[in-house]
Formats: sequence, C-alpha cells, structure tokens
Amino acid sequence: MTAPLTDIPLKTIEGATTTLGAYAGKVLLVVNVASKCGLTPQYAGLEALYREKRDAGLEVLGFPANDFAGQEPGSDAEIQQFCSLSYDVSFPLFSKIAVTGEAIHPLYAALTTAQPEATGEGPMREKLRAFAPPNPAPGVLWNFEKFLIDRHGHVVDRFAPDVTADDPRVRAAVEAALAGK
Repeated sequence: MTAPLTDIPLKTIEGATTTLGAYAGKVLLVVNVASKCGLTPQYAGLEALYREKRDAGLEVLGFPANDFAGQEPGSDAEIQQFCSLSYDVSFPLFSKIAVTGEAIHPLYAALTTAQPEATGEGPMREKLRAFAPPNPAPGVLWNFEKFLIDRHGHVVDRFAPDVTADDPRVRAAVEAALAGK
C-alpha cells in the first residue's frame, strides 16, 4: 500500500522537510517548473492566480525539475533567486526533483497514477514530436504540467503544459475546487 498523497515527504527549496499535509484544507495547484524553458513565462500567470486566489484557499506549489532538455540546470538557491528576481514569485517552491523516468519522485508517481490524462493534451505533444519522441502518457509531458488537488487531498484535474493558469479550463476547475464542488 502506498502512502497517502498528503504524507509523501517533500523538501522545500530552503531545505526544510514537509509534506502536502502542511496544506490541509487548501486547494493545491502542483506544477513542475523550469527556468530556461519556452514556457517559463507561465511563472507570471501562476503568480497572478496565486495572489488572486490564495485568500480563498489556493496554494500554487512549484516543483523545479530538470527532466526535459536540461531546462532547469540551476541549484535550489539559483532557482529561488531567478524566480524572485524575474517573476516576483511568492508561492511556495520546493527542492528540485525528478518528475518522470526511473528517478521519479514519489509525489509525481502518485499524481500521474491518480490522474493519468491531462486536460488540453494533444497540441503540445504534436509540437514536441518535431524535436524528440515525447514522454509517453501517463508520464508528465513537459515542464509546467499542472495537477489540481482538492481540499480533501484528491487529484481532481491535470492540465497539459501549454494550458496556462489563465486558461478558462484551469480557472473553472480552480473555482470548482475552491467551492468544494
């Protein structure tokens, strides 16, 4: 039997040990992030969504990963500095992890098992085929894939990397989760 999602050990970008249980009762948008990706400007939209909805109970949680084309090569300290200086990120960031492959972090193994299909899947997968074979489903496709977890710790949605934080599908899912629907 695997540990509940909320009990999986995590490390913050500052090095503290924690779990998703620290966010009990909150709606979580878990995102694998990277500093040198064409999708990196999504940090701005994620931060805007976080600032708009955090008082209603939303937490955006960023998990840096270097799994895709070496687009997150920095140390935790470098990542934290980049996020602060470039995008004024105030949402919680975690220590760099693997989100796919043999070294996949238990959190991402649990997330992809709980929600094997992503909303908006397709267009980016086709674009990636021009460069390299994309990671097969249910694995994370690329940087900035998003998992939505409700207030009870259940994964209720997953969004493809190119579905941005201001996309109506993300907004509607976040609103529904915040409303407890």
